Amino acid sequence: MAIGRRPGAYVCGIDAAMDVIGGKWKVLILWALNERPCRFGELRRLLPGVTEKVLASHLRELEADGIVHREVYDEVPPHVEYSLTPLGVSLNEALRPLGAWGRENVPGVAHAAG
Repeated sequence: MAIGRRPGAYVCGIDAAMDVIGGKWKVLILWALNERPCRFGELRRLLPGVTEKVLASHLRELEADGIVHREVYDEVPPHVEYSLTPLGVSLNEALRPLGAWGRENVPGVAHAAG
């Protein structure tokens, strides 16, 4: 699956990838969803400091890019879960070495975190 963002505007693959995961919160959303599917409120608790507006916006963008899947269950009250698509799983795998680099080279990074 190809992600369509700015055709012809990328200088390299890293530029294209950063367009998909740019900003503070998207990589943290990916990290949180790497463990298991989450509801919106769970994600909000896992990401202290993120606003509802920003989280909702980033989830919509990640869903539009095919990175995150939004599953709506037919229940009352509505039950919505977010999970990684296969493309999202592959993106997390690509980010794993970057997380290792951060843990090894940036002081104060928790070793359990991505």
